Amino acid sequence: MGPVTEYPPNRRTSPGPPARTPASAPGDTPAGNGASRPLARLARETTPDNPWPLRLLSTKIDEYINKMTFVWVEGQIVQFNRRPGSGVQYLTLRDADADMSMSVSVFTRELAAIEQATGTQVTEGARVVVHAKPRFWTKRGSLELRADDIRPVGIGDLLARIEQLRRILAAEGLFDAERKHPLPFLPRRVGLVCGRNAKAKDDVIVNARLRWPGLPFEIREVAVQGAQAVREVTAAIRELDADPEVDVIVVARGGGAVEDLLPFSDEGLVRAAAAARTPIVSAIGHETDCPLLDLVADYRASTPTDAARRIVPDLAEEMMGLDQARDRLRTVLRSRLDAEQRGLDQVRARPVMADPTLIVRDRIAELDQARERMRRALSATLSLATADLRADHARLRALSPQGVLDRGYAILRAPGVGIITSAQQLKKGDLIEGVLASGRLVAQVVGTTKPATPEP
Repeated sequence: MGPVTEYPPNRRTSPGPPARTPASAPGDTPAGNGASRPLARLARETTPDNPWPLRLLSTKIDEYINKMTFVWVEGQIVQFNRRPGSGVQYLTLRDADADMSMSVSVFTRELAAIEQATGTQVTEGARVVVHAKPRFWTKRGSLELRADDIRPVGIGDLLARIEQLRRILAAEGLFDAERKHPLPFLPRRVGLVCGRNAKAKDDVIVNARLRWPGLPFEIREVAVQGAQAVREVTAAIRELDADPEVDVIVVARGGGAVEDLLPFSDEGLVRAAAAARTPIVSAIGHETDCPLLDLVADYRASTPTDAARRIVPDLAEEMMGLDQARDRLRTVLRSRLDAEQRGLDQVRARPVMADPTLIVRDRIAELDQARERMRRALSATLSLATADLRADHARLRALSPQGVLDRGYAILRAPGVGIITSAQQLKKGDLIEGVLASGRLVAQVVGTTKPATPEP
């Protein structure tokens, strides 16, 4: 799409003077109190007392739009009713991502030449690029595009755009397994987004209720292809996600051509599904189809029937599994009771159970034996200790000075000398004290002798 020149309202951009200026145009003076006043030259110069007439504003807009050049725009044809015999055909072009549309006119002969050159017919729902010039109708204040070329957007180009969007969303982590919600075992209510009177609706409801009778559904029938599909499917997903009773949402279509599944690769719809807190099951294509909603959904079902099998368990299988579990539990319980009964019988067969006092008597005998062993060990220990004490006492007495004295010896001491061990420590006339085995004495030295010299 080429650049579009915008008209700045606060300054003049006209390359030349208009054919008629507001001040000189007939009737372009405000009426009031019989006075004529020049109209404001610029929009910013208008006032409540000096406004522009609506015709002048429409003329200004027309002058600006006439300065615009041809531009390439892209969109989807949402309304096109051919008018045979008319020289001009009209269609409505809608933005692919926003709720915005505009009327497009094309001469019938030019449209025929375009269809002959491209080999395809212009139809509702087609994605196209249009070469057109904006045109403003001053009397009714509406804007339209006058086209001279219409080219369909090829499937290859659309798939390339989807692949580029897929890489962007994957880089953001919208397809990561960690962010996917687990599906509930048995939802309280299932939200279903499907086409109006579509077979996919019956496939989901019938097969789900065959597995779990009476399963409640909250159904939103919307357009699943065409210009309104993105807006209606996105709104249905958000509405069901806001319902606290809905535990899982199924988006079902049941396959189709590549161009029919394009709405389910729309970025806005995919992001709305990624933001949903309720688990989403995508069942919009066949096994070979892979719109972006399949990648962001919490579970991808190959068909609507597969989605029905996935969202609810099979009541018959669950009852069979419950019966099998009950049988296994009964078998295990019976086996455990039998094992406990055998153990109880073995305990009853023991002698102590016939005469409970037997174990007490055995313990009393063991206690008496232990007491006797303790008594003998204590007596032996005391005897050995007494013998050791006597021996130590005898050795102590033998080594004691009192023992020496008892054998007739005495200890002599002198004042200032202490115990006398040599005659040389005394002299004649010294007083000495004698310590005997019993009592003490005091004597005076009358003489001493020198010790004998030992023989060599």
